[in-house]
Amino acid sequence: MSKRCNITNVKPMVGNNVSHAVNKTKRKFLPNLQSTSFYSEILGKKIKLNVTSKGIKTVEKNGGIDTYLLNLKNSKLNDETKKLKKALISKKS
Repeated sequence: MSKRCNITNVKPMVGNNVSHAVNKTKRKFLPNLQSTSFYSEILGKKIKLNVTSKGIKTVEKNGGIDTYLLNLKNSKLNDETKKLKKALISKKS
């Protein structure tokens, strides 16, 4: 399982731990991933995704997973969400 958000495409960042003596060692900043399920009204089922807390707020602000995915460009989506968007479009038509 990759540590990447399915909605916002946030991935781990790399930086330095800096001690009091200003010694620098490499470290990873991991995204705040939550395993959540969104209810799709068009598909009529729950969709499980690994999403950051910011991604959850973004989906809720835009009125649910259906409207969020349908209004987003394909270039901003990863493979899993592209399949979901394709399923939403085919079911909606």
